[in-house]
Amino acid sequence: MLRMDKGDPAVGANSQLTIEQVSRRLIMLDERLDNLDSVVTSLVEKVMRPPLVMEISCPKCGQMIQINVTCNARLKG
Repeated sequence: MLRMDKGDPAVGANSQLTIEQVSRRLIMLDERLDNLDSVVTSLVEKVMRPPLVMEISCPKCGQMIQINVTCNARLKG
């Protein structure tokens, strides 16, 4: 932890440097999270673009039932 001596100017400068470092790291983390969000959104859009087709046979008559699930909505964060 930081020791806060109000009379020592070196400690004040050191704490200011530490605050600037934390601020820069938070900005870098925010940029990385934004990039990760963009990649995940792009991946989900590519996965959801082709339709999902399920073929199920009716238990009573044996006829094949085809269910199509499509998504054309664009995800926005």
